[in-house]
Amino acid sequence: LKPPCSYSAETSPPATRDLTPTPTPQRTEEQGAVTAEMVLIPLIRDYIDRMLQDISGMKVGMVSVVYSQSDLLRKEVFLVETVDDASSSRASMAHLKAVYFLRPSSDNVQKLRRHLSAPRFAECHLFFSNILKIPQIQVLADSDEQEVVQQIQEFYADFCAIDPFHFTLNIHNNHIYMLPTVVDPPGMQSFCDRAVDGIASVFLALKRRPVIRYQRTSDVAKRIAQETSRLMYEQESGLFDFRRTENSSLLLVIDRRDDPVTPLLNQWTYQAMVHELIGIENNKVDLKEFANVPKDQQEVVLSAVQDDFFRVNMFENFGDLGMNVKRMVDDFQHLSKSSQNFQSIDDMAKFVSNYPEYRKTHGNVTKHVALVSEMSRMVEERKLMQVSQTEQELACASGQAAAFEAVTSLLNNESVSDIDRLRLVMLYALRYEKESPVQLMQLFNKLASRSAKYKSGLVQFLLKQAGVDKRTGDLYGNRDLLNIARNMARGLKGVENVYTQHQPLIFQTMEGIVKGRLRDADYPLVGNHFQQGRPQDVVIFIVGGTTYEEARSVALYNAANPGVRFFLGGSVVLNSKRFLENLGEAQRISKSSTLL
Repeated sequence: LKPPCSYSAETSPPATRDLTPTPTPQRTEEQGAVTAEMVLIPLIRDYIDRMLQDISGMKVGMVSVVYSQSDLLRKEVFLVETVDDASSSRASMAHLKAVYFLRPSSDNVQKLRRHLSAPRFAECHLFFSNILKIPQIQVLADSDEQEVVQQIQEFYADFCAIDPFHFTLNIHNNHIYMLPTVVDPPGMQSFCDRAVDGIASVFLALKRRPVIRYQRTSDVAKRIAQETSRLMYEQESGLFDFRRTENSSLLLVIDRRDDPVTPLLNQWTYQAMVHELIGIENNKVDLKEFANVPKDQQEVVLSAVQDDFFRVNMFENFGDLGMNVKRMVDDFQHLSKSSQNFQSIDDMAKFVSNYPEYRKTHGNVTKHVALVSEMSRMVEERKLMQVSQTEQELACASGQAAAFEAVTSLLNNESVSDIDRLRLVMLYALRYEKESPVQLMQLFNKLASRSAKYKSGLVQFLLKQAGVDKRTGDLYGNRDLLNIARNMARGLKGVENVYTQHQPLIFQTMEGIVKGRLRDADYPLVGNHFQQGRPQDVVIFIVGGTTYEEARSVALYNAANPGVRFFLGGSVVLNSKRFLENLGEAQRISKSSTLL
């Protein structure tokens, strides 16, 4: 059995733990360093590289959002299966070596136990994405009667790295954070355990043990912060002992309900807009429902790692994006014409050698044209430019009378969809819940009469969950004198684009951290650990989910402030549809629960 590779301080890898019965090299102080390039996607790619590099020959493995099928083929991975698919097959594959990469859940360990009791592969190399418990190791050892297991290691990648500074945990019961613990204690425990595991994995990959803070008004944020602290400083203190990085990092756990506005808004930058109108799941977009999309483009990948056009344009607004897509189409048409004009054998040979790149470019052009075309159609059908202008004014400007008139007009517009009507009333309610209760009731009644699918009381339930009395942050910039002055200055200057003027609350939070203005009373520390100076690495974890608008804000802030790196993570990645589904499910359970 081979021990892990040794690395110099300059190429220090993300943390791992070898659980095979062989001597493991001692980690030196210098190996606690993480290079500036070690952002989330390269961290996960490095883990997969290291899983595959020392296992020669054909193998079966797993695929991640950070690795394409072509990348895996180059590593001699010729078959990719889920552990469930592998369980249902009985065919022997003694010519293959298996690389398992699994979450160390009880369910996965039991599936693996069955695989080892009747092995199909010549060798099994086991990698777990988080901390494996001693009893689980014993179960695997007892099951490996034919001694096919060659190694067991922990590679801390228990999160989905969507972008370099953005990760998600894809927690399926995301609505549970809106409910008191007494409603579903096992469900809440499972939710918190998954959040703690994911956060711990991120910090192990980054080789950091952070100072931990949380949003005071959120019980679930407090619970996750305290359980994460217990894991890092008590239960697994040795594993997190990266001495040279103490106090240089911060974990801030906050609640989605402190900024309910951002997930309710229409989006006008490429990545966020695709997720809002169509949906992105682990960097994949499903276009099967759309009639005009070519068959080979009915499921496409939107990844900044694999798609240069997307990497450059993911944060561009819709108008600039349209111009850039047109430019890409023109360039491809020029390339197509030149490729058809063969003057010699050498020209033909050159075309054949460049054909894979030509095919890739053709696929990219078709993909982006299809996405932009479908989104343009939806914008026109749903009158989203009119809707979005009113949304932005509700989020960013003051003026209750004009806002009431604008929302009423859109509620009466037959072209406006039910979900857009609901979002408009919610945005109005969040902004003016204390100022105009009579007019707010008029909007509730009109919404109920115009939208057949509207669930009675859903807007009121949102106010109960995320109204002004529940929030900590200065959501509308009208509590803090500094924010009021900043908003006045923005108003005097005017806005560059009325559809993208909204700035998510997380921007204020990042500013507060960098400038030391985050109040201890609002965001208490866990334990006796204090921040000394400005942190270098900050993970902001949003219980209830992140948005791509917030991810864009984090990426742009990092680019403009090289002295600090912010990472954004959450239980899911939200769009307005998912946010409203979670809200509706929490409302349904609240109504039916005898404990509330």
